[in-house]
Amino acid sequence: MKRRKFLESALILSGAAASVPLVGCQGTGAARRKPYSYELQADLVVAGGGMGGCAAALAAIRNGLTVVMTEETDWIGGQMTSQGVPPDEHRWIEEQGATSLYRELRNRIRDYYRNNYPLTDEARGTELLNPGNGAVSPLCSEPRVILSALQDMMAPHVSSGKLTILTRHRITAADVTGDRVQALKATSLLTGREITLSAPWFADATELGDLLPLTGTEFVTGAESRQETGELHAHATGDPDNHQAFTACFAMDYRPGTENYIDKPAEYDFWKDYVPELTPPWPGRLLDLTYTHPPTLRPMELGFHPEGIRTGNTLNLWVYRRIIHKANFTPGAYAGDISVVNWPQNDYMLGNLTDDFDHHFERGKQLSLSLFYWLQTEVPRPDGGQGWPGLRLRRDIMGTEDGLAKYPYVRESRRIKAEFTILEEHVGAENRELVTGRQETTGADFFDSVGVGYYHIDLHPSTRGINYVDFPSLPFQIPLGAMLPVRMENLLPANKNIGTTHITNGCYRLHPVEWSIGESVGMLAAWSKKKNTLPRAVRENKGMLQDFQDFIRSQGIQTRWRL
Repeated sequence: MKRRKFLESALILSGAAASVPLVGCQGTGAARRKPYSYELQADLVVAGGGMGGCAAALAAIRNGLTVVMTEETDWIGGQMTSQGVPPDEHRWIEEQGATSLYRELRNRIRDYYRNNYPLTDEARGTELLNPGNGAVSPLCSEPRVILSALQDMMAPHVSSGKLTILTRHRITAADVTGDRVQALKATSLLTGREITLSAPWFADATELGDLLPLTGTEFVTGAESRQETGELHAHATGDPDNHQAFTACFAMDYRPGTENYIDKPAEYDFWKDYVPELTPPWPGRLLDLTYTHPPTLRPMELGFHPEGIRTGNTLNLWVYRRIIHKANFTPGAYAGDISVVNWPQNDYMLGNLTDDFDHHFERGKQLSLSLFYWLQTEVPRPDGGQGWPGLRLRRDIMGTEDGLAKYPYVRESRRIKAEFTILEEHVGAENRELVTGRQETTGADFFDSVGVGYYHIDLHPSTRGINYVDFPSLPFQIPLGAMLPVRMENLLPANKNIGTTHITNGCYRLHPVEWSIGESVGMLAAWSKKKNTLPRAVRENKGMLQDFQDFIRSQGIQTRWRL
């Protein structure tokens, strides 16, 4: 394939590359107003500055590579920052089941609160500080604090010129020759300026696997059939358009005795009466405190009280993803708690982001704003009244004018067709017992393991009308084969786009797993450069694979569970 030329003028900046003079646009009128184009060269280009992207960049840099990393929003950190989701983690997270670098990030987040916030003496002395005391995670904290911790980790590398971060840039084109990516085109979302990013190695850490169609890399979407994968919980027929719901998250606090009503959202009347058409059926309207209990698929009541008071035996949604618990801070520091809303009631299931991102994200925002307005005006209160007008949308927490997260919380991405695909039989507790004939304590033991993780298999209601698919899994390994495209030589997945199925994506998509995938990808690029080899050769050569696994373990990558 002939290499395409998409630069009209070029500049190689200092940092990840040497500097050369700028060739500017000449002429008058439209030609003069046209944005400059640039070229950046590095050892590794990382598209996407989420959890996997940040981990890949840091791992590559600590092993001698230069990196350019792009990010569509103005915040790096993905799920934990621009998507506004406190980390979904497992019960062993404080001792094992994550990389040393991920643990460093968690420690930096806690230290940020200790160094900068008016914590109570008790909270300050708590080793495993949880600023929000949220139910979903042992570390529920504000997106901006996580952003600050990540920026601190990146700062020395940016200063030394080893790392260039291009926020508010989207990858819009790719230059591919045969089985290799030669360059990517990044376009500024603010100015329209185009930058060509050239490197021997590329990592797709975008939230939706955007590089896969751009580069012609083979990929799959949606759900596979049971006949295709043999998975116990797969559906009888496959459907590439069957994706998990996404969520437009938001943050809110509560000021008793005040009225903080937002304007009635444009789609409120639609969402107020919307009943999801799902199989098995949803128990009623989406904007309600009755929902489908994921493991049993039976109707279940949820509670809501913005002062943290539990009503009956139901989960109070207020504390579920609470990121500031005022009891952790000195009296008067906070008038109330701050909670993030990523609930069943604002899961958007009417379309796929990969089909029409802007349209569906906007409708997802309307759903979330409608949920907030419903909480202010109509949600049943324990005293028999309706609505909590003291609820306040915290735009500052999410760093946006509308108060919603900068980017949707994405649960399902395009996935590479990989050298090896992780199936339910490798990680699902029931399916694995059927295969092995015995109850297991961990998932399949992969000879090419380059990381570990754990989460129950958790698929949210889907765009094709499938209700929750939620069942036990086993602590699992991350096989190198699932990170190798079947054909492309120098493009690696560094997010939720590895070789899983629709089913197994349900446990490989969470924050610490995404980080582990990215970190191993960054080290794989560094190793491949050092050994002058291809990633697939690392897996195929037993001795080289053993050396690579020893190498990553020496830098804090866990490849086996200790249970």
